[in-house]
This record gives sequence, structure tokens and C-alpha cells, in this order.
Amino acid sequence: MEAAITVKEIFEALPHIRKTGAQHIWFDFDKDADVLYVSLERPQNATDTDILKDGVFLRYRGKKLVGITITNVNKRFKK
Repeated sequence: MEAAITVKEIFEALPHIRKTGAQHIWFDFDKDADVLYVSLERPQNATDTDILKDGVFLRYRGKKLVGITITNVNKRFKK
């Protein structure tokens, strides 16, 4: 049953993922730090970062979004 829920959640995320235009997306979760790193390119080689409220960091190379860092993931997505 849990697998079905996971598949459903991934399918719900697909339209948003497709909008990024990325060919590959990597997800790295640091459990100890409770931080999710989403890479739209590897290596990111980011040159700039926009800090959004609530601990979300948008990583850019030039004007291109190459990564997203999300802090406090468990608190943010608590069930």
C-alpha cells in the first residue's frame, strides 16, 4: 500500500519536474542535516544563490537554475 502511495506522489510531482526542462534530476537527502539537495545539472558549478524564506536556496549558474536546497525537510513535509 505504501508503494502505491509513493508512486501516486511521484506521478503528482511529474508535471512540476517536467517544467524544469532538465534532462536529469538528482536528489540527495542528508538525513543528519535534514537537507534535500535537488540538482538539475551535475556538477552544478553554481555562481549565485537566491535565498527564499523558510530555508529554501535556489542555486544559479548565470541565469540558469541548476539546483535547489531545501532545509528542514522532515518538519516541512511532516505527515
